[in-house]
Amino acid sequence: MKRVKAACITQTLHFLLKEDAGHDYAVKLVSEEVKKYKEQLDRNRVSYKILSEDIQADGSVIMEIKKQYNSSPTGHYLD
Repeated sequence: MKRVKAACITQTLHFLLKEDAGHDYAVKLVSEEVKKYKEQLDRNRVSYKILSEDIQADGSVIMEIKKQYNSSPTGHYLD
């Protein structure tokens, strides 16, 4: 029998600008979307560590995140 001792997933997320909105408004929407994403992780009690969060020249955001996989323990992955 096997058991998961620890598990995490690494993701690179690209929060894109909405094409049908004005540039300044689209940048604001992306900022709000990133904030809501982080709040959702906290609300769902997902353990995570943001490895990088870069704002691109066009205003979009690329985030690299390591987070808890399902409800598995994270072990040393998030140290």
